Amino acid sequence: MKRLAIVILLLVLAVLAAGTAVVLDLLAYAAAPAKEAAEAEVVAVSPGEPFSTVAGRLFERELIVMPQKFRRYARLRGFDKQVKAGEYELSAAMAPRKILSTLVEGKVRLRRLTIPEGYDLVQIAAAAAAAGLGSEEEFLAKAYDEALARKMGIEAKDFEGYLFPETYYFPRNISPEQMIAAMVERFRSVFSPQWRRRAEQIGLSVHEIVTLASIIEKETGAAEERPLIASVFHNRLAKGMRLESDPTVIYGIESFDGNLTRKHLRTHTAYNTYRIRGMPPGPIASPGRASLEAALFPAESPYLYFVSKKDGTHHFSATFQEHRSAVRKYQLGR
Repeated sequence: MKRLAIVILLLVLAVLAAGTAVVLDLLAYAAAPAKEAAEAEVVAVSPGEPFSTVAGRLFERELIVMPQKFRRYARLRGFDKQVKAGEYELSAAMAPRKILSTLVEGKVRLRRLTIPEGYDLVQIAAAAAAAGLGSEEEFLAKAYDEALARKMGIEAKDFEGYLFPETYYFPRNISPEQMIAAMVERFRSVFSPQWRRRAEQIGLSVHEIVTLASIIEKETGAAEERPLIASVFHNRLAKGMRLESDPTVIYGIESFDGNLTRKHLRTHTAYNTYRIRGMPPGPIASPGRASLEAALFPAESPYLYFVSKKDGTHHFSATFQEHRSAVRKYQLGR
């Protein structure tokens, strides 16, 4: 019996030693990169993809060696069923344990999306598609979804004007709704409670301020002119005059070809501020912080008119006679 006990003990020790050796070997493997130096590569993992397929792709791309050991190490850690779908930037210079933790923690590659000030929904959708973040059609379907706008607290028929111009970083598989939510949240972080109170003080709703700011944004050539341009529109509104803003007319033209004509100015649309009084029904683009601030805090001026000097700036006038002279000088060259 004593000899049998010794044999059993020796067998147990041998098994433990073998198991320890296997674990140590896997740990050593996990700590050793496939290459000392290598460029990062983009690797995509699809939803529900088997871990063996992922390991095989990493091996084919020469990001790891010995895929069997990679799978065994993942099973040892309990990570083989925890890999998250997405795009990843991985390198052969990364240790296998680092590659695995990146996949498990979902440290996906982010795509850069820059929305310039003054972009409208169609332009934003095109920018998102160009960044590889879905199709324009899918984005616009959500951007023009009134029910979704109401759900996110936007009191408008769509998200025009409320997708704040900024640089965003999104994963490839993000949904249009998630992108829109992030842009709306950024708008809310900029449009502070103090600004909401200011809007009330000057007798305008948040929607009206965003609408006016979008017009200021599209009219502005030189940043420092925003408060003056805002003053012209505020002065016109106070006198019951039409805003007569070309960008609003253009926004209301379907398939605008770049040539604004007298016929366009005479054609009645909801956005033609040469024909309607007051502001159009909603924003015509996404205004930036400076244009929103100008709409809320316009300069004090007597001006009712402005005309482009064709150098990015404008000539401002208090009377129609002065405005006509400026038009002749700067637009007609007389």
